[in-house]
Amino acid sequence: MNQSILCPRFEKAMAILSQRWTGLIIYQLLSGPQRFCAIESSISISGRVLSERLKDLEQQGIVKREVFPETPVRIEYSLTDKGAALEPVMKQIEKWSQDWLEVEQN
Repeated sequence: MNQSILCPRFEKAMAILSQRWTGLIIYQLLSGPQRFCAIESSISISGRVLSERLKDLEQQGIVKREVFPETPVRIEYSLTDKGAALEPVMKQIEKWSQDWLEVEQN
């Protein structure tokens, strides 16, 4: 049997993007910088998980965390150039989902 070997970079990219909620967080940030509470409410994710994912994405250089020295302190999250480069991929996934997937009715 002939098995193709996955490119290590592709494998790493898929590992990052396949983490639960990561794709939705990136998609949400495509519209511009947002505060933690806005991201949390828009995708109905727990604060603990969102915090973990944002830290992971920040370590990967995909998300930037900016602290504004105001009272109270304001923190915004945005995509870095590396993160923004995912926009065409995310838009294609969005198009594919609209063309091929049905919404489950509860």
